Amino acid sequence: MKGKTYNAALEPLTHELVSMARWARTTGQRICVLFEGRDTAGKGGTIKAIREKLNPRQCRTVALGKPTEAEQGQWYFQRYVQHLPTAGEIVLFDRSWYNRAGVERVMGFADQQQVDAFLQQAPVFEKLLADDGIRLFKYWLSCDQESQEERFAERLADPLKRWKLSPIDVAARTRFADYSAAREAMFAATHTDHAPWTVVDFNDQKRGRLTLIRDLLDRLPDTRVDPPAIDWPALGHPPLDEAFTSLTPIPDFPDS
Repeated sequence: MKGKTYNAALEPLTHELVSMARWARTTGQRICVLFEGRDTAGKGGTIKAIREKLNPRQCRTVALGKPTEAEQGQWYFQRYVQHLPTAGEIVLFDRSWYNRAGVERVMGFADQQQVDAFLQQAPVFEKLLADDGIRLFKYWLSCDQESQEERFAERLADPLKRWKLSPIDVAARTRFADYSAAREAMFAATHTDHAPWTVVDFNDQKRGRLTLIRDLLDRLPDTRVDPPAIDWPALGHPPLDEAFTSLTPIPDFPDS
């Protein structure tokens, strides 16, 4: 999809997202969206597209790193619970508790007993969230290995994207089929009526973003809430210049 076409399609969705956020704030909704999927599929770009025009105090991203020693001794879900949304809040998980069913399983960071326990507990945990009124959405961003290799190569060649590559990414390249098997086992155990999975094709990332955002909005009730009226009186005097008496501002950036 060309950039011009993508931007034209994204704009009305962005207006709907802003309206959705206003509705969530007004009605006290708690919205939790999980983004899982292949490395390089486009989780970060999609999250950015969703939250770019939203109030960062209301919509936040959770992207947890490696568990600390203390967290390793906790109930597995414990470190995620503290990041769940409160009333009026939208939380976007850039990977989530499903790390255990994916990378931890495939790369050997969790043993089979831990994986089995997770697959049994996850639907129960998510049922508790749903019963308490949290609106939980689970997305799997899919791409084939050819697209993944192209994106890995782009990151390797771009110094501004090199930070996105890790030793785990290098090892994962040879385990594409293992990740597929782990994903299918995860779907079989955790695709439930109260928290179903939705798979989105991200071989075309722009089209994938639009598809995911459209689906998210369509699965919410009517979120139209008129913005509050704001009394905005005239300033009452000519605009004032910014003035400094004791500080010297740095020069403007030179023209190229």
